[in-house]
Amino acid sequence: MQKGKPEWWGEAIAHLSGDPLLGDIVQLYSDGFLTGRGEIFQTLVRSIVGQQISVKAADTIHGRVEVLCGGISREAIGSRTLEELASCGLSQKKSQYIHGIAINEIPLLPVGFEEMDDASILKHLVRFKGVGPWTAEMMLIFSLMRPDVLSLGDLGVVKGIQGLVPEALTNNEMREVAEAWRPFRSAACWFLWRSLDPIPVEY
Repeated sequence: MQKGKPEWWGEAIAHLSGDPLLGDIVQLYSDGFLTGRGEIFQTLVRSIVGQQISVKAADTIHGRVEVLCGGISREAIGSRTLEELASCGLSQKKSQYIHGIAINEIPLLPVGFEEMDDASILKHLVRFKGVGPWTAEMMLIFSLMRPDVLSLGDLGVVKGIQGLVPEALTNNEMREVAEAWRPFRSAACWFLWRSLDPIPVEY
């Protein structure tokens, strides 16, 4: 697991800064960068907490969970009851998801995941109850630092693309817009998020 700035970030800036749609946004926020936590379970918890609620609310709830558990780890989350987790503001389902994954003996990542492509890792991750495609994509971007993940299940990414190309209404149309951003669509997502929110997105 990488921490901090991805090793490919400089290449991504060079590639995206010349894009006629995204280039100005990249130039505006080129002093920032995607930040990896180096721990996939932490990204998993942040992503599940953040499902379908605002970034501000998610940060508040995540902070409470972190205080309750003395840090975010499978052992710490697994040692708490569902009621204790729910007391932090989590829904019953989110409490069950996080707790269930924490006590699950299956590794979050299979042996040899470094050699697996993104689609194969996504297929593995969504087997865990509570991990849908969006959550798995956040894990690919923020923990595994995969450079070319386009998350069209993310409302911010959709809003960002449609802000640049209002007529791009379907997923296929948005994929066509993002085609020019390959092989650094993860970075493109980060810049789209920055264009909507001055606080960098972290999971």
